[in-house]
Amino acid sequence: MIFGAILAGGSGTRMQSVLPKQFLTIGDAPVLIHTVRAFLACEEIDHVLVGIPPVWMDYTRDLIVRYCPGAEVTLFPGGATRTDTLFAAADAAQRTFGASDSDLLITHDAVRPFVTRQMLLDNITAASEDGACGTAIPAIDTILESDDGTYIAAIPPRARMYQMQTPQTFNITALRNAFASLTPAQQAILTDGCGIFTACGKKVRIVMGSTKNIKITTPPDLATANAFLAEKE
Repeated sequence: MIFGAILAGGSGTRMQSVLPKQFLTIGDAPVLIHTVRAFLACEEIDHVLVGIPPVWMDYTRDLIVRYCPGAEVTLFPGGATRTDTLFAAADAAQRTFGASDSDLLITHDAVRPFVTRQMLLDNITAASEDGACGTAIPAIDTILESDDGTYIAAIPPRARMYQMQTPQTFNITALRNAFASLTPAQQAILTDGCGIFTACGKKVRIVMGSTKNIKITTPPDLATANAFLAEKE
């Protein structure tokens, strides 16, 4: 089976809003709903799951009933860290719908509402063939490294640099095996599935994203998102 897991655990502190950023409105609906609609529209995805802080579970359920009537969406409580939520998604998928060694988990930030069907299909293809993939775009700006935040330590060649996005997609069995092969110290510092595979020396294929596949994090991002929606309409 192919599971789409939308991770909506953010608190929205940088957005300076009472509501978490995934619940703020762009266009005709909350950001989260735009993302859920994109996943529901991809018929290759068998089940859509949304990871939510427990305190926002009922609120999210009401939103989905209102904006996506009749849709089958499974909510699950997110964990304390992104990695915890990643495995909570895998557990929720396999506990609710059964497990097989061919199961794929497409993970995606709830606040990236402009994910396209093509990105989702490319993720499915890449993860089916290689076990893991991550969406990215070539870096536009020069990237520098700093050890202390004051002085430049290195400037890697821009041609080798990419900006990571989501979706990230994994074979669930391969993901569990990769995580189990790491030391507790390695496990503690990892923040996503691509990092887990990379840390244990496994290849992660790059799937091409888009400059419009933005992560809505700050107030200016909301204005950009509304402009993208107006352009789309």
